[in-house]
Amino acid sequence: MALHFLVEDLAADAGAGDDVEITGTEAHHAAVVRRVRVGETVTVGDGAGAWLEGEVTDAAPKRVVVRLTARTDTPSPRPAIVLVQALAKGDRDELAVQAATELGADEIVPWQAARSVSRWDAAKAAKGVARWQQIVREAAKQAHRAWVPRVTDPVTSAALAVRAGTDRVLVLEPTASAPLSGIEIADGDDRALVLVVGPEGGVAPDELEALAAAGAELVRLGDTVLRTSTAGPAALALLNARLGRW
Repeated sequence: MALHFLVEDLAADAGAGDDVEITGTEAHHAAVVRRVRVGETVTVGDGAGAWLEGEVTDAAPKRVVVRLTARTDTPSPRPAIVLVQALAKGDRDELAVQAATELGADEIVPWQAARSVSRWDAAKAAKGVARWQQIVREAAKQAHRAWVPRVTDPVTSAALAVRAGTDRVLVLEPTASAPLSGIEIADGDDRALVLVVGPEGGVAPDELEALAAAGAELVRLGDTVLRTSTAGPAALALLNARLGRW
């Protein structure tokens, strides 16, 4: 499979016969780390649906040029799958974000849950979102995704409850009676599927009650309890199969 690179400022009408310049850190990654060579076929995307194929005509550490041969525009997936990931200690939340991006999450939402050991104040939130977005960008590029998921600002439990009024919010809860594999997804229902994953100590009882009262569905993955770093990716894999994406 051809190497894939991201160019966020890609011209909207770029197509066959045009040259695309890859500069900055992406050019260094292409020429020095991945060692692309003149004549090599690569793909280029803007992270917003554009997918272009081309041939490298110049490969320098600060500038790589690709002569385009084909373009495909990929629509954003519907329904969108959103991962609401509770902040967790260590790098467990980052592991979840990385895997979820590779597995097809369309949006990543950091959640300051009641039982989250990690706490983000205003300064930490800005750095945390930037860090998660970089993880998402690299994971999407590695997975050859036409769309790079957006990382939102952190949300509260109250904000999640509001979202349950418009989207289909699915809270992963080991004690729930309904399995995620048994939910019905009607044809034509374009509501986002919002997977909510709690922190290490789980979702607090009052949060579960508030979310359920707002219209969220409590679902379980199986008879075992998964880590916060694996629950979201496991649920994504299941939904991918249910939606026919895999």
